[in-house]
Amino acid sequence: MTPVTIVASAENPLLPALYDIIWSAVCLLIVFLVVWKYVLPAFNKTLDERAERIQGGIEKAEKVQAEADQALAEYQKQLADGRAEAARLRAEAQEEGAQIIADMKAQAHSEADRIIASAQNQIDAERQAAMVQLRSEVGSLATDLASRIVGESLADDQRSANVVDRFISDLESESSGQPVKGA
Repeated sequence: MTPVTIVASAENPLLPALYDIIWSAVCLLIVFLVVWKYVLPAFNKTLDERAERIQGGIEKAEKVQAEADQALAEYQKQLADGRAEAARLRAEAQEEGAQIIADMKAQAHSEADRIIASAQNQIDAERQAAMVQLRSEVGSLATDLASRIVGESLADDQRSANVVDRFISDLESESSGQPVKGA
């Protein structure tokens, strides 16, 4: 076996060789120039377009938001107007209902008064007819009775009428509790 000899080198093992550094720097410079000349403008253009689209979207969103706020305000105004109109209609309906009720009450009162007056007139007419019939019947009975008691004929109409009237007056005063005339 041959002995391995280790030679100590004066170079730093962590640093690459000078030619590697130069070629790496040249490659890096070429890549940097290509990126600077072609890639970076395309990238900036894409970013600018994206920024414009985002800005346009923001403006569009702000415009839509403003329109939505305006529509909401219009809706709330219409809702308030509708509520006010409903309240007005409700108040009118209540007033009309109260007026109808008052008219119906007045009509009912007038109808009741008319019916009462009609009934009173009918009662008065029937009372009058009954009085006439009663006078006639009482008169003929009283004349017959008086003729029998007195023994003279009371055929004279004037005499009979006077006797009947006096007899009825006496009956009325007895029924009302007043003393009888001539008693």
